Amino acid sequence: MLPPLRIGNLIAEIPIIQGGMGVGISLSKLASAVANEGAIGIISAAEIGFMESDFNRNPMKANQRALAKELKKAKEASSGPIGVNIMVASSDFNELVTISVENGADLIISGAGLPLNPAPKEILKNAETKFVPIVSSARAAKLIFRYWANHHSRLPDAVVVEGPLAGGHLGFKKEQIDDENFRLEKILPDIISIVKSYEEKFKKLIPVIPAGGIYTGADIAKYLQMGASGVQMATRFVATYECDASDAFKQAFIKCRKEDIVIIQSPVGMPGRAIKNDFLEDVERGLKKPYKCVWHCLKPCDGEPLYCIASALYNAQKGFLRNGYVFAGANAWRIDKMMSVKELIKVLIDEYEIAVSQTNC
Repeated sequence: MLPPLRIGNLIAEIPIIQGGMGVGISLSKLASAVANEGAIGIISAAEIGFMESDFNRNPMKANQRALAKELKKAKEASSGPIGVNIMVASSDFNELVTISVENGADLIISGAGLPLNPAPKEILKNAETKFVPIVSSARAAKLIFRYWANHHSRLPDAVVVEGPLAGGHLGFKKEQIDDENFRLEKILPDIISIVKSYEEKFKKLIPVIPAGGIYTGADIAKYLQMGASGVQMATRFVATYECDASDAFKQAFIKCRKEDIVIIQSPVGMPGRAIKNDFLEDVERGLKKPYKCVWHCLKPCDGEPLYCIASALYNAQKGFLRNGYVFAGANAWRIDKMMSVKELIKVLIDEYEIAVSQTNC
C-alpha cells in the first residue's frame, strides 16, 4: 500500500498533495474532496477575492475575506489536511499568510519566487501551520535552507521540487524547459541530498515532494523509490466533478491534444504552460486585450502588458475562454474523461500497486 506522508505531526494517509491552481480552480470544494480521501487538499489564494462583490474597490480585503471563507468551508467539509498555496510574487503575500494561519491552514506552500521570509516573524515562530517552499533547482533549495537556518533558526517543514513539465508559471528559463538536464528526475537527487544534510544537522525529518508532470500511480512509485516522501499533482485533479472550475474549463483539458499544449511568455515575465486557444493566438500576434488594472496584484507585473493575466485566468475559470486561457501541465492531453476525486484516488492507488508489484517480481 501507499505509505503515508508525514510533515511533522501532520499525517496524510495518501502521500499526494493536490497542487494549488488559480485563479479559482482549486478552492474549498476540490480541496475538501481530496482531503476526505486521505490526501492533502490545497486552496489557491491567487486573486481569490474575485468572488467578492467589492473586489474591484478593495481587492486586498476581498482576497483576505474570501480566503477565510474558503478555508472555513473546506474545514467544515473535511477533517483531513487542508493547505493554501500562496505565491511569493503576490503583493498581498504577508496578509494572505496571516489569514491562512489565523483560519487554521495545516500548511502553506509558497512558490513563484523565493520564500526567504515565508511569514511574519511571530507567525513563523509560533504557528502550528507547516511552511513548505517550492524550488526548481538545488541552488534555490540550498539558498532557502541556509537563509532559514541563519535568519529564522528553523527549517522548512517540507519542500516541493517542481520540474519543468508543470502547468502555469515555471521556475525555469525558456531554453531549460526541454533540456534533459533540467528534468525532474535529474534535479530531484541533488535536492534530496541537500535536504538530508540539513536533516542530519537539525535532527529533523523534512519530506521532499516532487511535482510537475506526475500523472500516474506508476509515476508516484518511481519517485518514492527515488527517495521522495510523496508527490504533488495538479493537472490530474482538474477533470473531476469536485474541481471548482467551470465545465468549459474542464472540457478544455478533455478535448486538448498534445500539440495544443504550448509554452507562453506570461505578462509577469516568466514562461508558462497553457492550452493554445484563440486568446493566446491573438496575443502571439501582438493584439492588445483591453483591460482595467484593478491593482498591482503581482509584484513582477510592470509596464503595459498586452493583457491582464489575473483577468484572463478568472475569465477561463468562469468558462469565458474567448477572453482568457487555461494553464495546464504537460500531460493534460492524456485526460479523456471526467471522474470523481474518489475514483481518481482509487485509480492512482491501483496503478501504484501494479507498478510496485512489477518492480518486485
